[in-house]
Amino acid sequence: MEQKEKIRQRYRGANPDDLIVIPAQEKASSDSAGQTLRVAVYARVSTDAPGQTSSYELQKNHFQDVIARHPGWELIGIYADEGISGTSLSHRDSFLRMIKDCTDGKIDLIVTKSVSRFSRNVVDCIGYIRQLAALKPPVGVFFETEQIDTLKNNSEMMLSFIATLAQEESHTKSEIMNASIEMRFRRGIFLTPPLLGYDQDADGNLVINEQEAKTVRCIFFLYLYGYSCQKIAELLTAAGCHTKKGTSGWSSSSVLGILQNERHCGDVLAHKTWTPNYLDHRAIKNKQNCPQYLSKNHHEPIIQRDDFIAVQQLIRNARYGNRTFFPILSVIPEGALRGYVIVHPKWAGFCANDYRSASESVSGPDEKPVFVRPYSAKEDQIQLQGFEIVREQFFRTAGKITMTVSRSSLHFSTSCIAKSPSLYVELLVHPLQKTIVIRPSVSSQSKYYIPWARQKKDRLIPRQTGGSAFLPTLYELFCWKTEHKYRLSGVRLTRGAETVLLFDAAGAELLLPNCPSNQDTRNAPDFEAGISAYTTNQCIPACPKEWMHQFGESVEQRAHKQEASPFCQLSVWNTQQAGQPCEKSSRLNITDAGQLKLGISAVIKNDIQEVTK
Repeated sequence: MEQKEKIRQRYRGANPDDLIVIPAQEKASSDSAGQTLRVAVYARVSTDAPGQTSSYELQKNHFQDVIARHPGWELIGIYADEGISGTSLSHRDSFLRMIKDCTDGKIDLIVTKSVSRFSRNVVDCIGYIRQLAALKPPVGVFFETEQIDTLKNNSEMMLSFIATLAQEESHTKSEIMNASIEMRFRRGIFLTPPLLGYDQDADGNLVINEQEAKTVRCIFFLYLYGYSCQKIAELLTAAGCHTKKGTSGWSSSSVLGILQNERHCGDVLAHKTWTPNYLDHRAIKNKQNCPQYLSKNHHEPIIQRDDFIAVQQLIRNARYGNRTFFPILSVIPEGALRGYVIVHPKWAGFCANDYRSASESVSGPDEKPVFVRPYSAKEDQIQLQGFEIVREQFFRTAGKITMTVSRSSLHFSTSCIAKSPSLYVELLVHPLQKTIVIRPSVSSQSKYYIPWARQKKDRLIPRQTGGSAFLPTLYELFCWKTEHKYRLSGVRLTRGAETVLLFDAAGAELLLPNCPSNQDTRNAPDFEAGISAYTTNQCIPACPKEWMHQFGESVEQRAHKQEASPFCQLSVWNTQQAGQPCEKSSRLNITDAGQLKLGISAVIKNDIQEVTK
């Protein structure tokens, strides 16, 4: 009780006559009398349409009159953003310049029409008001419509409420506009901004501008011919060609934009981009985030559809380094390699059916699988009847001719390089026989060459070879599992000066991840029942389960394959012959090279050299 009484005595307070009150300095405000304030005006309209110009001018003229009538206000400047949204600070250069001048002490007060003119983003609005109030001396903002002076103590709660309403109003308008655009698209009413090659008639329909269309055709034809976007931009700039805006300076991005615009082939695709956040208005690529609307044959095309599709394939394939005319599969028409298709290592546009069609065009669909291995024992066949020749896969592969394949790379054994010493080779595949042939490449200038070795001092050693462009197709062709690696056994076949390496894709070993030594490999996740395997340090080579009850082929089967093989039947192999183009392998009717040159020469006067790499 005694302690409580002491507290009561202390809080009864001191004698007022004993205290001297020193008054606080009054805070500045927009109506401070007898004080000259340097005033800035901020005006903004959300669009740059002609109809908004009157609003923009009225705001400026109105505040010039207000400041002129207000004693103690000195106009420093009018900061105006025209055609800029208030929900984001992006591109609001005048607003940001005004804030910088406030920070530099050039402005005492900002006057604007309303909170929505200052900002429609609650965070930006309150953040900048607080930043300005924290300056020395503080800078206030006066909102005329709401009669809010931010230097007064009771202003922030009201300002927060009104700023929230302004932001939500912007959100509602954005939703209404998006719904309106969506309804237009559903009825086939599309927005068609200006595009090189087209003008719009009185009804808004796209009509070809023939002079500009020549430039568009030239761009597509140059790309089909093998030129990069950067090289095309340089050629157009040198030739004095004009963009849609009338400038003669071209960039690789402007060329790519023309190549990817579907309107050049007569289609219109709506909703290619979308805006996930109405506050920052940042458009991103539409990856099925919202519906798209495609209208085919909407207007007269400048580029035929097959040429446009071919260009899109070339663009997607550009990362693999292809710089040649649109590829067509080549197949060997005769000789020991008849029916073999030459793999284009830098083109990902072919599918398994393309390879089959190309091979069948010269060998026929009924060709039987034949994989020949060096074996000749005719005199001993009587004694060996009923015996089987053990598969090479059951023996150690050290020192053997092997090729290891994944979906992205190839690796050849040292024996491959030793048996066929060269820096560059070509890979050929027979989709019907399920065999692969490696032959020396004529030079690195060939569009089919694969760098499979590198020089180390006085010898060649294997190198990892990238194959992301074509290996997924081989996986599809041979029905391999995409998540695994495979090892193929091969043999060297020679006749005179001719040498090739022949690999059996049908007998490929599956390479499974190795398991710890204390774990039963039969319980590994990828280990199927009935698969036979042996363990190495890096992986488990697994053989097909149908091999479990046999060692390999019978002597009779091996002899029959040898007799049926063209490598045994033909006295001249002609393994270095060039392939003939198989038109069936291309499902597109692309403009031929001669017509491309004519279209290019209509715009580019200097000679166009064929790209060979």
